[in-house]
Amino acid sequence: MRKLVLLGGGYGNMRILLRLLPNNLPLDTEIILIDRTPFHSMKTEFYALAAGTSSDQEVRVDFPESDRLTIINAEISRIGLEEKRVYLGNGQEVAYDDLVIGLGCEDKYHGVPGAEEFTHSIQTIGNSRKTYNELLGLPSDAIVGIVGAGLSGIELASELRESRGDLQIKLFDRSPRILRDFPERLSNYVKKWFDNHDVEVVSNANITKVEQNKLYNHEEVIPVDAVVWTAGIQTVKVVRDLNLESDGSGRVVINQYHQLPTDENVYVVGDCAGLPMAPSAQLAEEQAEQIVKILKAMWRSEPLPEKMPEIKLKGFLGSLGQKQGFAYLADRTVTGRIARLMKSGVLWMYKWHNG
Repeated sequence: MRKLVLLGGGYGNMRILLRLLPNNLPLDTEIILIDRTPFHSMKTEFYALAAGTSSDQEVRVDFPESDRLTIINAEISRIGLEEKRVYLGNGQEVAYDDLVIGLGCEDKYHGVPGAEEFTHSIQTIGNSRKTYNELLGLPSDAIVGIVGAGLSGIELASELRESRGDLQIKLFDRSPRILRDFPERLSNYVKKWFDNHDVEVVSNANITKVEQNKLYNHEEVIPVDAVVWTAGIQTVKVVRDLNLESDGSGRVVINQYHQLPTDENVYVVGDCAGLPMAPSAQLAEEQAEQIVKILKAMWRSEPLPEKMPEIKLKGFLGSLGQKQGFAYLADRTVTGRIARLMKSGVLWMYKWHNG
């Protein structure tokens, strides 16, 4: 049997599973999915889990069931490209014929002393649970610092405000304004929401050091009771250890078929893949659609297209608590209740389509 091994059960590999199972997989091929958890976690919603406004069960869905699919729950210790094997933390080895690396990312601390030791994370469902437990246990009037005002930081700060109205929340933004790469109207709307809900946005921030209960912004020492780090990502260590060619962001260079340039049987999807767009769930799913087409052509020994279609993203949706939101779609800005309903609808549709 030919073995298609999927590393990681994130958005990209989940889409591959749904497109190949149950009836689009050759009879001589089986799929092996390796992930640390027995379910698919919706990473875009981890901020709500950490803030306490969504339960663990609300941010996950089951993997599809099929007698053609084997799911292995384990940590991956090493990927052996030369021997075409994946080595697991429990000592098990899994051979593959085709491999899709979709292991996602982890926090990038930019060399800031103490950041890894003294901050909390929302990069995995396990870390988000730990962050929730820490934030839930804080006393009234405690100070929470959120380092990084990208989409994750903004959504975490707003959701935490609704969950814990008694906390002092400080959101540290390296830029002069929130979401500076998008229209000013969008920035102003988000900033106004924070002003109206007593979330302090610290602009032009530069966190130079983190200590227990202390954040250093430039030369200023800021007392904090907890810090959540949302200030950058990098590919996971097991992928970095492959020492493959990478782009300026440290993501793996791939060809137009999402394969390693040196190995047509190894694909990279999601946050590890070097593409001109910023990593996102939407990008991973669009990649996965193309990877499925390439896999089918390869299995049938059909010629690959000379040029793959350009991936076009629809934009993004963000929440500001449970009632307000913001969106940037087709170069248009949408704010308020409508944007929040749009995001809720997209989440509902995703869960419905994924069973």
